[in-house]
Amino acid sequence: MMAEPNAKKRILVVDDEKGLVRIIRLNLEQDGFEVVEANNGAQAIDKLRTALPDLVLLDVMMPDMDGFTVLERIREVGSTPVIMLTAKGEEDDRVRGLELGADDYVTKPFSPRELTSRIRAVLRRGSLSEEDETGKIVVDDRLTIDFDRHEVWVEGELIKLRPTEYRLLYHLVKNAGWVLTHDQILTKVWGYEYEDEPHYVRLYINYLRKKLEKDPANPQYILTERGVGYRFVDYKRENR
Repeated sequence: MMAEPNAKKRILVVDDEKGLVRIIRLNLEQDGFEVVEANNGAQAIDKLRTALPDLVLLDVMMPDMDGFTVLERIREVGSTPVIMLTAKGEEDDRVRGLELGADDYVTKPFSPRELTSRIRAVLRRGSLSEEDETGKIVVDDRLTIDFDRHEVWVEGELIKLRPTEYRLLYHLVKNAGWVLTHDQILTKVWGYEYEDEPHYVRLYINYLRKKLEKDPANPQYILTERGVGYRFVDYKRENR
């Protein structure tokens, strides 16, 4: 089977375990990716500036500067996709990484196929397609969303959304008034590879509610349909 055409996609692999980095490099190069290595946080920050990777594979546990600190530094300067490499069973690490802006995580030990699948899924998320609905939407006197500018305003204040939060909001708003199931949201926002990861949906719904809702515990925009999924308020009907 021929590898997918990923020749132009450069992956920065950051891990202090040189043996693991070597294995990851061999497998990714076999799948057509270009690989750049870093064995500590300082090297990672330097390679981020000089190599301009399309995606970063970032280990959590490293000496001197851990993966969380590196992730924070990455998010200070840009939105390069980041997949965290975490130890099995370390749920707190996974949640903290996502809260700091990681796009995904992979738990060690992982198979080469799983890693490649996750990388391709994250890279596919890129941007909204041209035929997708765009423009400015005034939900009510509190919330305005400008899809052309990728801006969200709450009570006149510009709210910063991470790429995954924005994609989730986009699909909810595009289907305002309709219930989206957990599986539909996972497929649209994360990709079919994530059908067994329903906690992503709950986690990011909570992130959005904290940023958009006046009272996240009693949401007015992103509504829960228990046992089914979520629905964005039908603002078009309510604004008539």
